[in-house]
Amino acid sequence: MHPPLTPHRHPMCLEIIEEFQKFYLDHPFGKFFGDCTELKVKLDRCFRRGIELLIPYL
Repeated sequence: MHPPLTPHRHPMCLEIIEEFQKFYLDHPFGKFFGDCTELKVKLDRCFRRGIELLIPYL
């Protein structure tokens, strides 16, 4: 599961978020068969990088 894909909350990941959302529109059942796994991994890595950048400020 991923956090809400709102561009203003994750500006670093905007390109991957748009790619992920486009995939879901073009392949609505692909998520059930693991077709988007590669995109999901890229998105998770991007979110983690964003969190790692924020941690020093928390």
